[in-house]
Amino acid sequence: MRMYFITVSEMLGTNGEKIAKQVAKELGYILYGEDELFKAADEMGYLTDIKKLGEKSPAILERFFTEKPKIYLDRLQSVIYEVAKKGDAVFFGRGSQLLLHSFECAFHVLITGSMEKRIKRVMEEKQINREVAERMIHQSDRNKRGFIQFAFHEDWLNPNLYDLILNTDKLSIDSAAKMITTGARSEEIKSCGMDSVTNLRKLSIQRQIESALLEAGLWSSYLFFTIEDGDQVRIFGMANSQEEKGKIETLVKRVKDIKKVSNDLVIVRTPMT
Repeated sequence: MRMYFITVSEMLGTNGEKIAKQVAKELGYILYGEDELFKAADEMGYLTDIKKLGEKSPAILERFFTEKPKIYLDRLQSVIYEVAKKGDAVFFGRGSQLLLHSFECAFHVLITGSMEKRIKRVMEEKQINREVAERMIHQSDRNKRGFIQFAFHEDWLNPNLYDLILNTDKLSIDSAAKMITTGARSEEIKSCGMDSVTNLRKLSIQRQIESALLEAGLWSSYLFFTIEDGDQVRIFGMANSQEEKGKIETLVKRVKDIKKVSNDLVIVRTPMT
């Protein structure tokens, strides 16, 4: 099986989304922007969680005193891994450049531009004044920086995350899209095979299990699991009681695509924290 991924990240006001759509159209790839990812999340039952996360850092109190942001993040990642299994795709934002960074069949692009050009574009597109446009841009930059830092402990403008960085101050949408499609077709971008599909399936299942256990309050540093043969899960470590052991197994079995669960949890007498 041959497939490729392109991830497009943008600074607001650089035509990044329009360029991503043009690239997908020229290559005949599926585009996964906000609407498409929301649709996939809805099919997996995760739409509300994905909408709550967004591309911004979670509020300080929620981040440090609840598991909700981690649950939302796990579910966003599981959605991206799940749709990536379908093959050739262009992903727009949502941390896809980091989630798919280890795949040699992925080509990562950052669309940038000068502040002045960005302000003018946002003013024209949104029909707003300069002050509002400038505030929108600064807010967008802060949100994306916070999201990538929270989710991956990375700087979203780190050039090492990208294969191609385009400044669109002097580039049209068509010319920028052409540069991306040319780069994506280079021999150095290797196609993904069945091993990559298997790996994507495992990553999706892993994130779904983690979010289910976190949401149920059953996740602990004494609980472990491995995914074997793509659809079999082995749970091991320690549980507080037979009841808790059973609840963990039941939750894991509910995750899509899992056919068999081996429950090797050991019951301990002293409650764990």
